[in-house]
Amino acid sequence: MRTTQIFVRSGLTIAAAAALPLALTASSAFAAGITVTATGSTVTVTTAACPDGGKAALLSNGQASFAQGRQVDLTGGSASWQNVTTGVHTVAVICEDGSTAGSQSVTVGTSPTTSSTTAPARGVRGGLGGGSEDYGTYTLAAGGALVALAAGGGGAWYLRRRGVRHRH
Repeated sequence: MRTTQIFVRSGLTIAAAAALPLALTASSAFAAGITVTATGSTVTVTTAACPDGGKAALLSNGQASFAQGRQVDLTGGSASWQNVTTGVHTVAVICEDGSTAGSQSVTVGTSPTTSSTTAPARGVRGGLGGGSEDYGTYTLAAGGALVALAAGGGGAWYLRRRGVRHRH
């Protein structure tokens, strides 16, 4: 009975280790965010999050929804607005598939200003030890196989040591 429970737990651990690379591969397809720049009275937005195109809207002060803004189609991942009035504006991008690539505030004034890039839609990939690289499926599968092998070896060692203790 006890040995059966250990094998069941080891099997669940191995199954979880085998599924881990697949889960990591699925989560790596996150939106890259948007970059908004203002030079003089021209505002430009660029994004790689909408490969099939989409729309961008420039919202002035007091406008709360995408539909109220000055809408422009994304061309090659970018859009721009000319003759934008001085002040703080918000740029929002919606992809063709309906997903939101992000939104960013920008200040338009007499001197050129640049705003920072928005955070990725699924958060910062900090602490993953290589968050700037995209590892392929084969690399993740090999890592999962090594984890499964280690779990199996640890289980075998545990069962072997357990059997030795009970012989004396």
